[in-house]
Amino acid sequence: MSPVISLAVETGLQAEQDLLASICAGEAEFGLLFWRPNDRALVMPRRLSRLPGFEYACDASAANGWPVLLRETGGEPVPQSAATVNIALVYAPPRSEGDHGRIETAYRRLCDPICQLLDELGGVASLGEVEGAFCDGRFNVNLDGRKMVGTAQRWRQSKGGQRPVGLVHGALLLDNERESMVAAVNRFNEACGLEQRVRAESHIALHEKFPAPHALERLEALYRDLADELF
Repeated sequence: MSPVISLAVETGLQAEQDLLASICAGEAEFGLLFWRPNDRALVMPRRLSRLPGFEYACDASAANGWPVLLRETGGEPVPQSAATVNIALVYAPPRSEGDHGRIETAYRRLCDPICQLLDELGGVASLGEVEGAFCDGRFNVNLDGRKMVGTAQRWRQSKGGQRPVGLVHGALLLDNERESMVAAVNRFNEACGLEQRVRAESHIALHEKFPAPHALERLEALYRDLADELF
């Protein structure tokens, strides 16, 4: 059975926040959520809502079938659709780790299982920026030099403020909807007066190279192994 649940984008974003809240409340040490949108949205950090052209850009985006939603993590506009699978890893780090390198360690915990999966399938996995990619970053997961997964994270304090709890999120492009996604991002950026323009060829979907029907189940198993090692 597939680990992925189907949710509206807004509902999925809230489900991630609910999972973060539950770990903060001490209900568990580790949480994992795989969800796939059953609608479309252009999701972006709350800070962009302060830009002068934001409302106009939102109207233009919605008129073209990409309503805008805000998220709690950072980054840049990211298109979400049924072509995307979202992975949310939520955990309180072991007390032995301390705070040094916590953010980078969290990204590695999210990214390493994806890289392992790509290597098992026969691809060339890497981490790093890709010129022309939307929401580009140092912890993109790339397949054969093209961006496949974008990542972000957010930290809170657990109940009582005694331990940090991290939500580490990855948006994995599963199916090829690169052209319409890039058009949505560029349309918003232009309407909002942002200079960045992105390119479809900077991205790749997992199923473009590996139409493996059980890849996501294998990925979930790798995260479960990670949880067993941590806790």
